[in-house]
Amino acid sequence: MDASGVRERAADLPTDPGVYLFYADADVQYVGKAVDLRDRVRAYADPRSDRIRRMVDRADRIDVAVTDTETQALLLEANLIKRHQPRYNVRLKDDKSYPLVQLTDHRIPRIEVTRDPDEGATVFGPFTEKGSVETVVKAIREVYGLRGCSDHKYRGRDRPCLDYEMGLCSAPCTDEIDPASYAEDVRAAVRFFEGETGALADPLRREMAAAAEAQSFERAANLRDRLDVVESFHGSGGEAVTAPADERTVDVLGAAVEGDRATVARLHSERGQLVDRSRHRLDAPEGEDRTAALLAAFIPQYYADRDLPDAVLLPERLDDDEVRAWLDAAGVALRVPGAGREAKLVDLALKNARSRTGRDDGGARLADALGLDGRVERIEGFDVSHTGGRSAVGSDVCFVDGSAEKAAYRRKKLTDRNDDYANMRELVRWRADRAVDGTDDRPDPDLLLIDGGEGQLAAARDALAEAGWDVPAVALAKADERVIAPDGVHDWDADAPHLHLCQRVRDEAHRFAVQYHGTVRDEVSTALDEVPGVGPETRRRLLRRFGSVENVRAASVADLRDVEGVGEKTVEALTRRL
Repeated sequence: MDASGVRERAADLPTDPGVYLFYADADVQYVGKAVDLRDRVRAYADPRSDRIRRMVDRADRIDVAVTDTETQALLLEANLIKRHQPRYNVRLKDDKSYPLVQLTDHRIPRIEVTRDPDEGATVFGPFTEKGSVETVVKAIREVYGLRGCSDHKYRGRDRPCLDYEMGLCSAPCTDEIDPASYAEDVRAAVRFFEGETGALADPLRREMAAAAEAQSFERAANLRDRLDVVESFHGSGGEAVTAPADERTVDVLGAAVEGDRATVARLHSERGQLVDRSRHRLDAPEGEDRTAALLAAFIPQYYADRDLPDAVLLPERLDDDEVRAWLDAAGVALRVPGAGREAKLVDLALKNARSRTGRDDGGARLADALGLDGRVERIEGFDVSHTGGRSAVGSDVCFVDGSAEKAAYRRKKLTDRNDDYANMRELVRWRADRAVDGTDDRPDPDLLLIDGGEGQLAAARDALAEAGWDVPAVALAKADERVIAPDGVHDWDADAPHLHLCQRVRDEAHRFAVQYHGTVRDEVSTALDEVPGVGPETRRRLLRRFGSVENVRAASVADLRDVEGVGEKTVEALTRRL
């Protein structure tokens, strides 16, 4: 991506805080945070270091996620870096994260600050200020007596420990408090972390007043300082907007309708941490309540071939009884929050849905450029690979909204022959037949992209016609980067987002095909198996380097010695046997 491309992309970004991601070939290269997304991304038009300049040159698109505060951007950036492991980000080797608070999945839960929550725990956070978190947890233990000891120590006690004597624990281990009362104290702590500040501030305030009345002024001062931390915790305390931690996965949907176009933004949380987001553009539904209709249409389409979350948060009630019944039968909680943390999440999803980032919408531009109805959201890319007609294979990759959907990738061994057109025809016919007879569990794509030129496209279109599968198809060859369509050849600008989208799909189909071909080729028995000193690994290295046994036979002694594991004796054996 050159400087003009960066500036053009930045011009359409909002001035809100948020996170930006540089992509190359569907892989995240860099994640950064910004107080002002437009200004921050614009700065990449003139990178200050060679390393970042290489990253920008490599990138082919920029995506953003809007947040309400810089703190939320900071925490979302950290989570996205951990998830995607971008090549150009500096990553901590110990993989530390921001602190969380957990209540363990135990009959008598333990409360603690942690960076690595236990399986099944109720988790709150992440938080930016560890000191504030520790102060709050200590205050909760003093007010409600929640235990902080390990399960091992809890099981082994026959009398209360020092924490009980210090007023930090109600000693449920020795039945100084009954389980029902302890559970009520746990619920009070949960209410505080869910945003009810008074659940902790009110008892602290009463205790401070009592200490002052008893002239325990030092104690009253300590309680006052602690109360200040507690009362600011949900304001400037640095907590990110997070999903309910008692549900492992939560999706938050926000929808925006503008004219005949609509956008659904999805925020995804795992174990209380916001870790992913996506935007999806659709044709706007008709009728009065278009937002509800949009959500009712989006949910079954999006989750048809994806894992359902534990809960879905929506900006308004879903009126479609069938969709509601489907989610209910699958055990998915459906909520429309009115206030608190969940409502903040929905507001953030709405903000992302309404954010104008459409200039990079390659799918919409691709549809316009090809004269297709609607928007090209789902693309499948096809390529074939072989070595002189041997070990022929085909790849079928899938992109949704400009991102690779690797769970929808497919591959196929093809008939061995040195005929790219026949190979492509066989591959596309295989996909088309599966679509027509209903044996392929993926939705039909909006477009097929063939890696090749006019001959490959003609072979693919013949296969589609024979199978009776009505899906538009175009081709893109590496030679001149022009898109070949049934109505002619399209020569788009090199920085056009719809061309970049086609290139990403084409390149991924090629990579996936070559990778599979290498695997299949290495599995085939060859004359190399009979050469003394050439084991399976050396054989794979030779074939990867030279492509075929014939090329190994024609290689010079110097070229053979360049291959790792091939010494003088192996070279002699290869020369003698081949």
